[in-house]
Amino acid sequence: MSTQRLFVALTLPDAVRGVLASTGTPIPGVSWTRPEQLHVTLRFLGDVAADQQKAVLLRLATVRVEPFILPVEGLSVFPPPNRPPSVLWIGVGSGHPRLFQLRQRLDDALIAAGLQLDVRLFHPHVTLGRATEDAAKSVAHWLHVHREFSAPPFRVESFELYSSELHPSGASHTLIRSFPLTSKP
Repeated sequence: MSTQRLFVALTLPDAVRGVLASTGTPIPGVSWTRPEQLHVTLRFLGDVAADQQKAVLLRLATVRVEPFILPVEGLSVFPPPNRPPSVLWIGVGSGHPRLFQLRQRLDDALIAAGLQLDVRLFHPHVTLGRATEDAAKSVAHWLHVHREFSAPPFRVESFELYSSELHPSGASHTLIRSFPLTSKP
């Protein structure tokens, strides 16, 4: 049976992507996310069978949340500081209550579509780059230099379903469908 690797995300406006890409100065051991791939993942679905994808699309179309403004601020790394960083990211500040409402309604819709979801804590962010172990000192310096960095806030008016294909050069994402935010049925 065929499957597609899927995720639900917020697509960043081009202006925000451009500002975020400007932080990607060359650092040995760090590979930066291509600007067109920058997004906020709301829910990674993994490999979804072709016969389940129709139910996913139908259920996602029922999600209702009013549009909202989202800040883009707070550079950090995963994992926590006691281990070498592997992911460089920027958060969404303290977020917006509607962001968490959107995540909950997405989860409800996806469970209703028959998907099994992981129960990890939702930590909304944009992955800016990935680092090797030997880049720890350079990454610490980069974090220090950019400690006050923020990008312009943006209005969230939709969420998107993407497919993702893994390649040696990195993942490539393809938009499947955009779902406008609205409180109206």
